[in-house]
Amino acid sequence: MPADEGFVHPEQDVGKESFMDKRRSVVGNDEKLRAEEMTRRQFGAGSAASGLTVLLTGAANAQALNESSVDVKTPDGVADCFFVHPASGRHPGVLIWPDAFGLRPAMKQIARRLAESGYAVLVVNQYYRSQKAPIVSSTDFAEVRATVRPLMASLNPETNVTDAKAFVSFLDSQSSVDGSRKMGTMGYCMGGPMTMRTVAAVPDRMGAGASFHGGGLVTDRPDSPHLLVPKMRAHYLFAIAENDDTRQPEAKDVLRDAFAKAELPAEIEVYEGAQHGWCPPDTQVYNETQAERAWGRLLALLERALG
Repeated sequence: MPADEGFVHPEQDVGKESFMDKRRSVVGNDEKLRAEEMTRRQFGAGSAASGLTVLLTGAANAQALNESSVDVKTPDGVADCFFVHPASGRHPGVLIWPDAFGLRPAMKQIARRLAESGYAVLVVNQYYRSQKAPIVSSTDFAEVRATVRPLMASLNPETNVTDAKAFVSFLDSQSSVDGSRKMGTMGYCMGGPMTMRTVAAVPDRMGAGASFHGGGLVTDRPDSPHLLVPKMRAHYLFAIAENDDTRQPEAKDVLRDAFAKAELPAEIEVYEGAQHGWCPPDTQVYNETQAERAWGRLLALLERALG
């Protein structure tokens, strides 16, 4: 998946040097695909089909669901989102921040699968200020760069926080959400740091955070997400792509140190062989085995922190 180039965080420098750093990840991913003797387009089609089949399988004890498209009011407008939850009862809320490709069928399938395990799940369109979802029809970043990059650049740490508070408030207003239990948040790629800002912005409500191949978690800027750890009260999961770790090997150690100092539980692991973007089932580098392992660790985290 043309990933970290595609998942440059809006608050980060997106100049030439940053672009080239991100491009190295793209090259690494492309080389892996070529080594497997598949074109990028063929790989994307095959992985998307197999991945969506996996997600459609659902949990063994899957619950009947209610789902709907919802409009969530924020200080900057109305965000179009997808909300799904078990058909009966009250459940912990979970907020999902998509990757750079935004709210789309694959993200809805992820939400449904999580809801089947007993959670009330909201997936957001982080680009609602600019346009409604779906944003793009392809997860090949080379094809959609011109559309996605300006949208990413329109977001920043401040918009992340104001949006997070609005989305958490929406969940708390739903009869299907158990307000007596903590919430969780999870994010993919650019959504990784958004989870950290969410957890830090609403610490009394957030009990769990999960970042899957998140980018920009540790930077040298004064608004780096890792500096927010002292404000958090949540348990965390960081599932790191192998090529992301190769490019920034110190990030995992900085995260471990920050969570240790805050005395907060954090599972921080590099997933061997997993390329940036390996979790969503419609990406070109979808890795079913490692995605399923990461999913299992997510369920364990949510059960432990929210149950």
